[in-house]
Amino acid sequence: MNTIEARAAQDATDRYGASLARRLAPAADQLPYDISERLRAARMQAVAKRKVVTQPHPVRSLFASGGAAVLGGGDEGLNLWSRIASALPLLALAAGLVFIHTVQTERRAAELAEVDTALLTDDLPPAAYADPGFVHFLKKSGRE
Repeated sequence: MNTIEARAAQDATDRYGASLARRLAPAADQLPYDISERLRAARMQAVAKRKVVTQPHPVRSLFASGGAAVLGGGDEGLNLWSRIASALPLLALAAGLVFIHTVQTERRAAELAEVDTALLTDDLPPAAYADPGFVHFLKKSGRE
């Protein structure tokens, strides 16, 4: 049984007890003294033995606020190690993104260096690659 159901059950029990007490109160004045004292003692024992339901405070609590449920009350149980452990996934994500960026940059630089090496070691002069006729020649020879 969750906290909300337990609270609702306790409220229903309290309402029933209050209505029963209202019905019995007028007749209590007509009882003899010894019976009323025994009832008072029994009532005191029942209140003393009443089981008080205490539940541990959850890290997050659900509050009803104006017809909407609000999640709140977050920092009660977090110590230093819990905070560090909750930050580790974010740090791992940031480190992974930096690593991916570095690898991609190095890969792109290697591709550009390969193109430059092929361009400079080729038999054609670099100006030939800028000639529009040479591009047309490459396209035509690629189809054949």
